[in-house]
Amino acid sequence: MKLLRRTPLGLALLTFAACDPPPTTVAVEAPAAAPFSASGGDALRYTLSFPEAGAHMIDVSAELPTGGEAQLTLFMAVWTPGSYLVREYSRHVEGVQATGPDGAPLTVTKTSKNRWVVNTQGLDAVQVRYRVYARELGVQTNFVDPEIAVLNGAPTFLSVVGRGDSPHTVKLNLPAAWASCETGLDAHADGQPCHFAAASYDELVDSPILLGNPTVLPFEVMGVPHRLVIAGDQGLWDMDRAVKDVQRVVEEQAGFWGGLPYDHYLFLTVADEGSGGLEHLDSTLLLTSRWRGADDEEWKDFLGLVSHELFHAWNVKRLRPVGLGPFDYEQEVYTESLWVAEGLTAYYDDLLLVRAGLITESDYLTRLSRAINASMTPPGRKVRSVALSSFDAWIRHYRADEHSTNSAVNYYSKGTAVGFVLDMEIRRATGGARSLDDMMRLLWARHHAGAGYTPADVRAAASEVAGEDLGPLFDQIVDGTAELPLERALDWAGLKLPEPEEEVDAWLGVNTNESGGRLTISTIVRDGPAWTQGLSVGDELLAIDGLRASADVLNRVMKTKEPGEALTVVLARRGVVKTVELTLAPRPFDAWTLSVDRGAVGPAVNHREAWLGLP
Repeated sequence: MKLLRRTPLGLALLTFAACDPPPTTVAVEAPAAAPFSASGGDALRYTLSFPEAGAHMIDVSAELPTGGEAQLTLFMAVWTPGSYLVREYSRHVEGVQATGPDGAPLTVTKTSKNRWVVNTQGLDAVQVRYRVYARELGVQTNFVDPEIAVLNGAPTFLSVVGRGDSPHTVKLNLPAAWASCETGLDAHADGQPCHFAAASYDELVDSPILLGNPTVLPFEVMGVPHRLVIAGDQGLWDMDRAVKDVQRVVEEQAGFWGGLPYDHYLFLTVADEGSGGLEHLDSTLLLTSRWRGADDEEWKDFLGLVSHELFHAWNVKRLRPVGLGPFDYEQEVYTESLWVAEGLTAYYDDLLLVRAGLITESDYLTRLSRAINASMTPPGRKVRSVALSSFDAWIRHYRADEHSTNSAVNYYSKGTAVGFVLDMEIRRATGGARSLDDMMRLLWARHHAGAGYTPADVRAAASEVAGEDLGPLFDQIVDGTAELPLERALDWAGLKLPEPEEEVDAWLGVNTNESGGRLTISTIVRDGPAWTQGLSVGDELLAIDGLRASADVLNRVMKTKEPGEALTVVLARRGVVKTVELTLAPRPFDAWTLSVDRGAVGPAVNHREAWLGLP
């Protein structure tokens, strides 16, 4: 295999802020090390070893050319693309040391939370050694134990500021008990086992690695090799079914986009007790429960995860918002378009499963209903637009608290719901001749190989495909906080919502947590009775209408009440006991559960079947 293979369509270039001046610190002296060769041009060469896998440690040795510089500034990324949170990966780095080719120690000075400066003494190359603690099993982090290693680039590799375009190589020294190293990186030209090459730092970060003894299931789609790699399943998975279903997902998405954008692809799957996935250019890292392989309903959820992350091979990894590149791995990057990047991907993940025949129409409507319910019930939908929620992902999405439901919307679920509304609106405007599918393909044709798309580009593409100006709709449901026009969309697709009940339950507007015999308020719904009449998150409920408080008592008392009736609560707040009298309100409508309208006329039935790809 050739050393430098990929042409990363639209892949961002690496940029860095200017180096801070090094403070006065005590130098870290490295012990004598074995000599190493400085040959290899501009490549940054890493060797990873695992002599203390049981202690969750990775030993890293890096051979770094100096380019004649008197100092090398090393950095570790603080976040990883696809997961918009500063994770401070350098907190797990320890023992950074540097030596010259003769093993003589060099001065290393730490200058910030994630930067180190090496005094090169005029050498052509230096060797840097450090250790990484790895016991966080996630799709953005590292995990090592005696059975398995799950490695991501951002939390593993110290690189050199300003060398993002240089090639990087990785040699993996496996413990004797491990037989396999799986990654989307190219094999190194020297042909040595577990030796890989990346054309740039971007590519290195974009290529997770799975080590151990996984099951590897190869298959082809359109002549392109794929590998489904599964570790930790404990014999609970039907491997024939797994590879057949995943292959079907790839085939459906290749048909949707009109081809495959990569020359090989890996589904790196850890079937443990984790959850989540993260997209990469030529692979995805998936965490799921081993029990999903033994349960039909949970298996559909796994296929949804597979579909979601694979769709990202087009939407995000190559067709990306302009704000997501060039990457600055040491600072946040912002975009208002995560509702497109993630939300529309979430709209299509299950939709393409039903078109592929892997889930039923009923399965899909259940999943779509969850997204609509999560978009139409939180009070935050009236406070923050899905565009602004996208922009604020760094400080809100991954840092949810008791107030999140009141102050923001989830750009995954709201993006899914917006995708449904846009899809039905385009189909209505064109008499069913065109759809959101055409908008996605138009964006791909225009923007996948360039600098990325802007919010205006998405608006323009939607209006062009619809043949009419959809700007006002975007103003309302993307950049604004207007309610989604669901009735219009449901009518086109021959779907319906439950009829509102004539008798509405009384509602307090709180969620509670019961632990150790104490009942406390965990969340309060904006503008509900508790919000407006004096209750607070953290209040301990002592009595409800004269009865000792418990979750069961609260539920039973509420069933005896009508909207407008009073409720007396005795509570303790910061050690002070007080009594609060409240008036209960009608429970807001929260049954956003879609179903087929059996009374719909023929055209609506045809519209739904065309949308879902039903025979």
